[in-house]
Amino acid sequence: MVDIVIQLSPHILAALLYAVLGFHFWNSRWRDRQEQCVACPMHVWERAVIGGAIVVHAYAVLSSLLGAGGMYFSFALALSLMMWLAVLIYWLESFMARMEGMQPMVLPLAAVCAVLPALFRQGHLVAHADAIGFQFHFLAAMLAYSLLTLAALHAIFMGFTEKMLHRRVVRRSLGSLPSLMAMETLLFRMLMLGFLLLTLAVGSGLFFSEQIFGKPLTLDHKTFFAIASWLIFAVLLCGRHIWGWRGKRALRLTLTGFSLLILAYFGSRFVVEVLLGRA
Repeated sequence: MVDIVIQLSPHILAALLYAVLGFHFWNSRWRDRQEQCVACPMHVWERAVIGGAIVVHAYAVLSSLLGAGGMYFSFALALSLMMWLAVLIYWLESFMARMEGMQPMVLPLAAVCAVLPALFRQGHLVAHADAIGFQFHFLAAMLAYSLLTLAALHAIFMGFTEKMLHRRVVRRSLGSLPSLMAMETLLFRMLMLGFLLLTLAVGSGLFFSEQIFGKPLTLDHKTFFAIASWLIFAVLLCGRHIWGWRGKRALRLTLTGFSLLILAYFGSRFVVEVLLGRA
């Protein structure tokens, strides 16, 4: 019992830190009140506390992922790892651009995902985890998921901000956000890098399936949704480069590609591990 509490406490601590930070950024950047600091840049102590939460979250994920006897994985750990990478990327980006207005959106989601491994402890032992090919495939896939998750969050928030501006609804919280042009530039930067990583992940899975997973490639729902997502992101980036696609079309395609990518893994693992109760 004590061992279980010790194992789960880092997940809970990371979730609490993210939740408190999310409330702090909402209260200081988004909340409409007279004394609010409009367009207030991120303070050193805020970056330091986020960095501390990232370290705690990393320890929690690694301790659960690399358990005794091998590598364990589950839909909850996948979401937790994905959001850890997402928060890390946002944290690094905050040293180069204004990201304080985006934190109230990202940190609460990170809090929810960080606590999932403590709530859903079902998992499975990953075969071939020692293979270099699998490690490359796994790293590329998780980085791609994280970047494309950030892109999807960006797309949602850009759509919300654009709608507010078109309706001429001016709130103090808008002052803490980057400009729509800066957000769009960051969106396509993340999409391009995420697409390249997704290409590596899908390509390694397609061409080296037997070496990585120990069996020939089969066209199951996971492969189908992953390839469909890759095609949508490829069309979006080509449309951006050739025809200058932007605005609602770009946002819709981003969310469509992301939804298919989520179904490729997390949907199937949730059904198998939670609804069916199988490892």
